[in-house]
Amino acid sequence: MSRLADLVIVSVLLVFTLPLMIGIGLAIRFDSPGPVFETELCIGRCGRRFRMLQFRTTAHTRDDAQRMKPKATTGIGAFLRYTRIESLPQLLNVLRGDMSMVERDGRSPSFLE
Repeated sequence: MSRLADLVIVSVLLVFTLPLMIGIGLAIRFDSPGPVFETELCIGRCGRRFRMLQFRTTAHTRDDAQRMKPKATTGIGAFLRYTRIESLPQLLNVLRGDMSMVERDGRSPSFLE
């Protein structure tokens, strides 16, 4: 029953937010080089691990995996964080069944360890 509720809620939200998400994606692409999305490893439904999507809000460099310094926030990234809409792509995670809007899930694996 909660999966049906998730699908209905996400379908309605995507109708209204998809044009906004496309605009944000284009703004990120023109603002700085690099991917539009950032991913984070999380644990979702039934303990499955998945990559949670978010819009990229920080500068991207090729050696990000080796860097330990904090990354600089991009111009569009500051706006996305201020308005808290950098998490809109998580609607796609809900649509795929990785997350739920009705039940609690989507925790980081380090939180559970």
